[in-house]
Amino acid sequence: MKVTLLSLLVMMISAVSFAQSSTQVKWTFSSKKIADKTYEVHATATVGGNWHIYSQNVGVDGPIPTAFTFTKNPLVTLDGQPKETGKLITKDEEVWGGKVRYYENKVEFIQVVKAKSAAKTNVAGKVEYMVCNDEKCLPPSETTFSVAIGG
Repeated sequence: MKVTLLSLLVMMISAVSFAQSSTQVKWTFSSKKIADKTYEVHATATVGGNWHIYSQNVGVDGPIPTAFTFTKNPLVTLDGQPKETGKLITKDEEVWGGKVRYYENKVEFIQVVKAKSAAKTNVAGKVEYMVCNDEKCLPPSETTFSVAIGG
C-alpha cells in the first residue's frame, strides 16, 4: 500500500513539474509574405517572471536548446534555419561549465519558407524548449503549431 501511494505521489509531482514549463512561456505564431511565394513564419516566445529560454545555439552541453521540427509539406521548402531576434544574453554559468546563450522576456524565431505554388497551405511543426531561472530549471516542454501561408 505504501509503495502504491508513493508511486502515485511521484507521478503527480512529475506531472505538475512538466506542466510548469509551458506556463512560463507563451507562444504566438504568425506568417508574413515578404516576396512572391516567400513567407516568414514568426514564432514569438514571451517568457514570464525571472525565467529565461535558451538559444538554438546554447554554447555548452547541458541545457536543452530551443529546437524547431517542421512537419514535411510537399508544397513548401524551408530556406535555412530559424533566425533569432531579441536581446541575446551570454553569461558564464558555472553550473553548465561555460558560457550559455539565452533570452529573457521575449524572443522571436523567424523561419523563411518558399511555397511551390500560390495555393493556400500550412507550415506546421513543434518547438522544444527549456526554461530556467537562477535557482532551477524546469523539464523541457513542447508546443505544436500550424501557420497558414499562401492563398
